[in-house]
Amino acid sequence: MAESKTARKAIEIYTDGACSGNPGPGGWGAVLCYRDVKKEISGAEPGTTNNRMELTAVISALEALKEPCDVTLYSDSRYIVDAVTKRWVYKWRDAGWMRTKTQPALNADLWQRLLELLEVHNVSFTWVKGHAENELNNRCDELAVRRIKEIEA
Repeated sequence: MAESKTARKAIEIYTDGACSGNPGPGGWGAVLCYRDVKKEISGAEPGTTNNRMELTAVISALEALKEPCDVTLYSDSRYIVDAVTKRWVYKWRDAGWMRTKTQPALNADLWQRLLELLEVHNVSFTWVKGHAENELNNRCDELAVRRIKEIEA
């Protein structure tokens, strides 16, 4: 009998980004959940945009995984969820990071990093309403805002 492959770990990730001004100081937060274990990560940048922080949260969370995983990723960013699930980001990449013939895709550096991670992990993106009743999405927002306050202090 052939040896079976070990199944990938099933991970849930919640992410959020925030900006004080847009552009301005920004922060991001993520909560990674595996079985009964939760790990929180967060960061900040002094001059950025909300979309860059949303992307950074997703990238940082996926980079924190130590092995290829099956991931359900929850984000309140339509920018991210739609760009991946509707495959816009792949069209931008294939067009040399252009949205149209004259308009470049924004944040191409981060999108490229995300696409590399999507080759490693099997990620399913799910949109959640921001600032609503999702406890872990709200926690990510708290982490992001806290990091902004730290760099503004």
